[in-house]
Amino acid sequence: MTCLAAWTAPGQVRTHIRFRLIEWGHPEIADDMYLIAGELVANAVEATPDGEIRVRFTREPDAVLLGVWDSADSMPTVRPTVELSLLDVQPDPLALTPGHEDGAGGWGLPLIEALSSECGVHRTSPHGKWVWSRVHT
Repeated sequence: MTCLAAWTAPGQVRTHIRFRLIEWGHPEIADDMYLIAGELVANAVEATPDGEIRVRFTREPDAVLLGVWDSADSMPTVRPTVELSLLDVQPDPLALTPGHEDGAGGWGLPLIEALSSECGVHRTSPHGKWVWSRVHT
């Protein structure tokens, strides 16, 4: 499916995935796939605002494969995972201030890696990339 790279796209894709997983008889992986889809699509929207993104969701003999394409040449980067303590988690008085970046973002790719059986990224010519996740059923 092709859709506008808008902040409504993650919800549209999750709805599509929900219907497909029910049709394919794999509701047991639905929660993981919703999270993966939301993260992949949100990253594509952020990389190409107001452009187009493409989504492929296919069934394989023992897995499902989700791929999201965007036209940006920048590659996704995984931020290093660090262990937090309770002292690291404190209220942020500026949390609701427009434009305030609290550094709490960037957990999407580690979540995708944790939930996927396999995942990766492939550049496309002349520009863009497919970011994908495979989850075994």
